[in-house]
Amino acid sequence: MATVQGVTGKQYTQATPGYVDQKYQYATSTHGVDHDMNPALIVEPRDKNDIAKVLQYARDNKLAVATRTGGHQYSGASSTSAPNIQLDLNTTFQGPDDRVIFEKGDKTFLRTSVSWGLGDFNAFLGKNNVFLPHGQCTHVHLGGHVQTGGYGQLGRSFGLLGDYALSLEIVDYDGKIKEITKSNNPELFYAFLGGSPGNLGVLTHVTFQVNRDKDYQGSRGMKVLHLYKESTLKRLLNILAVMSDNPNFPRNYDFCVSVLSSSCRLSDLWHKPGLDEKMKLEHPELYGKDGLIFWPRSIIVYAQWVPFSKHDVYDPKWFDQFSEFCFDVEMLGPQPMSTLTSKWIFTNIREFEHPYVKRTYATKSTTLVQDGWVDWVTRRIDTLVGPDDNGLWLSAQLQYFGGKFSKFTTNADNGTAYSWRDSTLVCTLDCFYDEKDPDAVMRANDWQRGNDEGGVGPDGVFSKQDRRLLWGSYGSYDLDSVWMFYYEDQEKYERLQRARAAADPYGTFTPNTFAVKRLT
Repeated sequence: MATVQGVTGKQYTQATPGYVDQKYQYATSTHGVDHDMNPALIVEPRDKNDIAKVLQYARDNKLAVATRTGGHQYSGASSTSAPNIQLDLNTTFQGPDDRVIFEKGDKTFLRTSVSWGLGDFNAFLGKNNVFLPHGQCTHVHLGGHVQTGGYGQLGRSFGLLGDYALSLEIVDYDGKIKEITKSNNPELFYAFLGGSPGNLGVLTHVTFQVNRDKDYQGSRGMKVLHLYKESTLKRLLNILAVMSDNPNFPRNYDFCVSVLSSSCRLSDLWHKPGLDEKMKLEHPELYGKDGLIFWPRSIIVYAQWVPFSKHDVYDPKWFDQFSEFCFDVEMLGPQPMSTLTSKWIFTNIREFEHPYVKRTYATKSTTLVQDGWVDWVTRRIDTLVGPDDNGLWLSAQLQYFGGKFSKFTTNADNGTAYSWRDSTLVCTLDCFYDEKDPDAVMRANDWQRGNDEGGVGPDGVFSKQDRRLLWGSYGSYDLDSVWMFYYEDQEKYERLQRARAAADPYGTFTPNTFAVKRLT
């Protein structure tokens, strides 16, 4: 394929040295073949004018364009196949003008590009004593993250990252540069934030209203590391379920439980100094003769409390229940919120260097304890994590989002399209498998099939309804055939279809089948 004339940034055809490295995304190991993640041309634009030239070329030649910033979409939807084009904005907008803090009246704002990873984004916010809710993975970039919500540890206390977006700067299908707001184009603003990520235009910058440390003084957090035991997991998940089942639980609290198989680098998640030395001293059996650690199966707890008024009183007993019989604990606080949010960041690129079979489920249940979910999910996890050398590895995260005071809940209907805002709990169960073992992928799929059948559906112990999230997609890659799992009702889906038709009349932003179908 020819390159695009007039573009000043780098371009890679399939014959260009370095193409294979440039096309790589998080999902390549798993979906590189079946989702054909092999664009004919990869373009690293230098600026908005480069983007406009690529879009005009695509329109004139009846090609489609996929946009990536970090490339972490689970199903590979931020990639495409030949003869289409990949736009890579990973480093495009990283100049001094591409993230600026400013104030208007008594409020503080941030204009930022989508080319920053969450680690850099969080550090910049911290230097300015402000914060926003966002995810934990340091290499996830803002483009896809804000369009799919921006789920993270502050979900109950502050909602989603996209809830704070005020304006979106885009390049449209004609190569025109526009600023979209809730007032000047409510339908496109709505669709961009939670509708059909990457399929409405090229998002380059976002302006957020940010939260200030000085307004939330006295915030506290806790990270707890447990060596894996089934009984410990059951106890912690029971605490999680009891909280999730209580619609009146205060907004002040966020709580998440992660479970990791052996060989996950705990130092990427646990930043407290001295972990290696403590592990070697107390558990020498985990070190080989060369003195290198074999990371054990583990459970990590993330807990946070934020005061919203002078009447909110810190209760140390709430934190104490998570650290009983733990291996290590890190008490955080009182600390500025921007410091606390930095403690939730993961520094690893991916959990395990293997392909995967992933699941992310959401539920609105308030009867998890009564329905036996705790016993069921503990057994399901233990069947995977418990055995040694089964060629499977688990990365699980179970987080409480619900309650009638939760900002995740109360921020619904705020002009964005993020789905399932009445959910109480989100459960991610990612099973990685040994690609050298011909039977491992079958075992991984069998395990996830058991989770689907027992956890979801009319008789499911987790959710009576199949609720999926766009950032954690799985199953069919044809979004139009499974839209009812990602959007609440047909009225909403048809609204998004109309927005897609208006924003993408030539199919320029339809690079694969994981897109809302344009209404004709």
